[in-house]
Amino acid sequence: MPSPSSHTELPDSSSLRHILAVAHSPLAEPGVARTLATELGLDWLGVVAPKQVRDWGLLLFMDEHGLALQQTGKGAPGPVRAEFVSGKMGYRREHGGGAGQLVARAVGMQKTRAPLQVLDATAGLGQDAFVLASLGCQMTLFERNPIIHALLADGLYRASLNEACAPIVARMTLHSGNSLDWMNQAGPEAVDVVYLDPMFPHRDKSALVKKEMQVFRQVVGDDDDASQLLEDALGCARYRVVVKRPRKAPAIAGPEPAARVEGKSSRYDIYPIRALPT
Repeated sequence: MPSPSSHTELPDSSSLRHILAVAHSPLAEPGVARTLATELGLDWLGVVAPKQVRDWGLLLFMDEHGLALQQTGKGAPGPVRAEFVSGKMGYRREHGGGAGQLVARAVGMQKTRAPLQVLDATAGLGQDAFVLASLGCQMTLFERNPIIHALLADGLYRASLNEACAPIVARMTLHSGNSLDWMNQAGPEAVDVVYLDPMFPHRDKSALVKKEMQVFRQVVGDDDDASQLLEDALGCARYRVVVKRPRKAPAIAGPEPAARVEGKSSRYDIYPIRALPT
C-alpha cells in the first residue's frame, strides 16, 4: 500500500474518533496501518480480533487482503474494502458488457470513439471509475473523506500489482481533498465529462449494498453540497455531467437533466453541454 501521507487528518471535532480505531490482523504488516493511524489522528490498537472489540464500533483494519472498514462485535457483517481484482468487480471486468453498461452509456461511450477524460468528483470506492477506465477513459478521481480515500488508495495499489488490472489502474489518478476546489481552479472545459455520485439515503435491500451503506453512513454521512457539486461540474465539463441517483429519487436541485439512463435500483441523470465528438 502507498504511503498515507497524502491523507488529511480528521477534524478535532469529528465524532469518528469515538467510534473508529485502526488495527491489524496477525498476518498483516503493521507499519502502514500504524502510520495511517498517526496520519488520521485515530487510536492504534495493534493486533486485535474485530469480533472481540467492544470500545469501538468500527475499525480501519489491515489484514492479508488489504485495508478494510470492519464493524466490530459478534455477528457483524464482513469487511468493506475497495476490491477490483476479484469478487463483483473482477467478474464485471471480465463479463460486464463493455460500453453497454449503464454508466458507460450515461457517459456517452456508445456515441464517440474518442478517449474521454472523466472527472469522478465523488469517487467513493471507485467502482464506476474502474469500469470507465477499463473501457479506455482517462480518470481523475477525488475522494475528500480521508477514511474512504485510504480504502480506495489501498484497493488501487493492490490492483496495480495484478497483470490484468494494472493497465486499467494506470488510467486512474486519485487525489485527496475536495473536488469543488479543483473544479473552481480548473475552469471551463477542464475535462470532457464530470461524474457525480453523491451520498444519499440508500433504500436498496440487497445485503452488499446494505452492508456498505451502513458502514459508509457512519463514516461519511450525506453530501449536503450536492447542488453545488452539480453547479461547479457544469462549469468544468466540456461535453456533459452525469449524476447517479436512486431510481425513484428526485433530481439534484438545479437544472433539470435532459436525459436519463435507468437501471433496476439506480439511474443516471445526464446534463449535456454540447455533442460528443464522433
